[in-house]
Amino acid sequence: MTPNPSCIRLGQTLKEASEMIVKLRVDILPVVDEKEKLVGMLTVRKLLSHFTQGNHGEALISRITQRNFATVRPNESILHVYTLPYDQLVVVDDQEKVVGILTLRDMVDGISKFIHKLEQRENTADVLSVILESAYEGIAVVDEYGTLLEFNDAYSRFTGIERKDAIGRHVTEVIDNTNLHVTVKTGIPERGVVQNIQGQDMVVHRIPIWKEGKVAGAIGMLIFEGVTEVYKIYETLQKTHMAQHIVDQPLTVKLEEDSRMTLDQILGVSVEITDVKRVARRAARTAASVLITGESGTGKEMFAKSIHHLSPFAKGPFISVNCGAIPEALFESELFGYEEGAFTGAKKGGKPGKFELAHNGTLFLDEIGEMPLIMQTKLLRVLQEKEAERVGGVKKYQIEARIIAATNRNLKDMLKRGEFREDLYYRLDIIQLHIPPLRERKKDIPILLSYYVKKVCETYHTPIKTFTAEAVSCFIQYEWKGNIRELVNTIERLVTLMDGSTIEIYHLPESMKIKDYGPTSEKVLTSADKRFFIQEAKKIGDEKEKELILQILGETGGNKTKAAKLLGIHRTTLYQKLKKYQI
Repeated sequence: MTPNPSCIRLGQTLKEASEMIVKLRVDILPVVDEKEKLVGMLTVRKLLSHFTQGNHGEALISRITQRNFATVRPNESILHVYTLPYDQLVVVDDQEKVVGILTLRDMVDGISKFIHKLEQRENTADVLSVILESAYEGIAVVDEYGTLLEFNDAYSRFTGIERKDAIGRHVTEVIDNTNLHVTVKTGIPERGVVQNIQGQDMVVHRIPIWKEGKVAGAIGMLIFEGVTEVYKIYETLQKTHMAQHIVDQPLTVKLEEDSRMTLDQILGVSVEITDVKRVARRAARTAASVLITGESGTGKEMFAKSIHHLSPFAKGPFISVNCGAIPEALFESELFGYEEGAFTGAKKGGKPGKFELAHNGTLFLDEIGEMPLIMQTKLLRVLQEKEAERVGGVKKYQIEARIIAATNRNLKDMLKRGEFREDLYYRLDIIQLHIPPLRERKKDIPILLSYYVKKVCETYHTPIKTFTAEAVSCFIQYEWKGNIRELVNTIERLVTLMDGSTIEIYHLPESMKIKDYGPTSEKVLTSADKRFFIQEAKKIGDEKEKELILQILGETGGNKTKAAKLLGIHRTTLYQKLKKYQI
């Protein structure tokens, strides 16, 4: 449709309507009342009809009969609308207010785009099929039960199992040491992990496929056909690092290394976080002040460090100041420094302020909304004049530092209440970067889970733990008022308190359990019971399978090749099962 069309009001004249039609080059005008609601349509044909009947241009539009017009809603399908016997339709919202005009040309364009999308979808399916079969990397796709749906030629060549023999079978029967069926259960992606396939170490990706809040399958990819060369490169880099390593590093070097964070280290693939990264990269190339806003725990300081690392000030220090943690009486001396004897207890020789320490680098003013008003005035003056003076000093020093501020408060509301200076706000808000809360970037939660579980387990020297798909779903649906900080704290609590290797729904805090978002607690218990019975059934099935393998081996005199043929499985799969059952 053509959005926000020009309308004419009841009470205006036919002359005014004629002038609008000529000026706007349209042949239809919606007529609205004083509440902006649609009451009729005025077309060129109707307008000419009134003029030919002797009506003057001064005649009021309210005298025109407002009938014989049709309206549609914004969410109606173009496939339905185009069948209506009208060349032009008015689009109105639920309050009967005009939001657009739909012409015959608009309908034709809409249907053309619809057909184009259908063609693109068909072409995409063909292209994906070609890519899958021509890809150098092995690619396998399983459904929610771990059954193979796709098994491309590259994987087939490597394993020696033909595609037709692989598809339809459980992935564990085809691929050695696979965890793809586990990925389906946990919903946690694994990237760059080592998997031994037919006696050779391989680097693989395992990526879950989410659909409507549930894991519908998973994709497995072979990245390297062997990791021998990767190990050699790693050993060379490790030797070089050890040779150049300085045992006793100065504190300034450690602080500098801590600030060397890049945007690539900020995890997330959602549109929301990707857009913020793009703006941050553009902001980093300039020397302009940046104001980072967002709720507590969203990672504002991480973005500040990333901007510093990519900026022209990257070679300088990154100095962070928490404006909410400094007593008001010490604010000035902390920011600008002080001279010897400036006040009782002043350090001998004085002390440089944060602005001096950040020379040719970046000064990060965290929680800027907590800064007292009197200090806001002094900070504004320093930012304007680019020079400052120590407390008790008489000599000014030049300020050469990039300023990045951050806050979790609404500064615009503070401006209205007189709690934050308007001139300082506009001095800091040259480039604004809003970090979305975690509940608005749910697509990133499985990635964050995968990363922080490994990190926490390494920190506490505990075995790596995994999540069930139901538990991951709870993490995705939870509101996360504390954002990533709360997520990490929750993972840390789960890892340190639970004994098993799999985190399930009943391990989660009560506030997180999925029953709060849909299913009842009874459904959670039923799900747990189902898992128990499935595990028991699997044990019985394993025992029967072991008995069958022993029977076939007895009949073939221990010939594994013949036994595999009789069992209808590949020889590699038989070896895997022999190892599993310790036969």
